[in-house]
Amino acid sequence: MILQKNNLRNILFIVLAIVVVVFFFTNEKSCGMEHMFILNDIKIYEKSLEPEFCEEILEKINSYNESCSPIIEILDCG
Repeated sequence: MILQKNNLRNILFIVLAIVVVVFFFTNEKSCGMEHMFILNDIKIYEKSLEPEFCEEILEKINSYNESCSPIIEILDCG
């Protein structure tokens, strides 16, 4: 009886985890994922300091800030 409850709990946990993962990968405008991608781009920019790449990141930040929160500070590409 206890073994059956544990198996059912494990199966429900696995199904829930799969649903969450599928939701994040199918939701194209996930603010959380977009935030992580922008932060990663900023780290890459800080290493390269390429002005063109900075402009691309600024466009992404502006788009993100219009539809999501928390607000990401604008980079100084100067």
